[in-house]
Amino acid sequence: MEIRDKVAVVTGGASGIGAGMAQRFAREGASGVVVADMNLERAQAVAQGIGPQAIAVRCDVSREADIQELVRQTRERFGRVDIYFSNAGILGRLGGIELEDALWDKMWQVHGMAHVWAARAVVPEMVERGEGYFLVTASAAGLLNIVETAPYGVTKHAAVAIAEWLRIAYGRKGVRVSCLCPQSVQTDMTRDGTGSAGINGVLTPEQVADVVVQTMREERFLALPHPEVAKYFLAKGQDYDRWLGGMQKLYAQHMERPSP
Repeated sequence: MEIRDKVAVVTGGASGIGAGMAQRFAREGASGVVVADMNLERAQAVAQGIGPQAIAVRCDVSREADIQELVRQTRERFGRVDIYFSNAGILGRLGGIELEDALWDKMWQVHGMAHVWAARAVVPEMVERGEGYFLVTASAAGLLNIVETAPYGVTKHAAVAIAEWLRIAYGRKGVRVSCLCPQSVQTDMTRDGTGSAGINGVLTPEQVADVVVQTMREERFLALPHPEVAKYFLAKGQDYDRWLGGMQKLYAQHMERPSP
């Protein structure tokens, strides 16, 4: 899909990958860009930097009503939603099964149900029109897992699965679906350290945007700003037990590190 003259919604758009993609959509000629984020002030700053074709909307993606209102405001201003970039995410905390249910529940909402709610809000109109693009930001952790934080890795797997299902169900009905799976990117979430996700370098949001736009043009499913992830994913599929052994070594190394 070409982005020119399309209307794009970006959640988590106030910073990091979201801000980078909102700006890139505008440079690619989008006729409307909606910058959605819980931090309305920062979202407004991004929208103002883009120009008159951009607006900011406060949205907490862990609430379906907020997503519905975001889509309503987009339609009211621009008439339709051509591209929905379901990008908002949270890091949570380091740890595993001992972490409290409230944190797990929040991660499920943001990395799982938020994509379901967004698809529920926009995919039917895309099917009716015979065209649309739904992008999900997962993570390399959604393909490969991550040793530092179980809730993040587990719920990012869910994000990949949701995107896969949408592609399976609606890919022949005009809805393009892609899943963004980077390793470490310069965002608020990675400011204090990258952990194992930074093994292959920390990219800028602009570098990620280059890959996303190319993926959209080619209408491929996986957007992989770190190409090494494809090799790791292939190795995982070819010898799952060996891959698990390697991840166990990474986990042991992580547990041996002194606490910050």
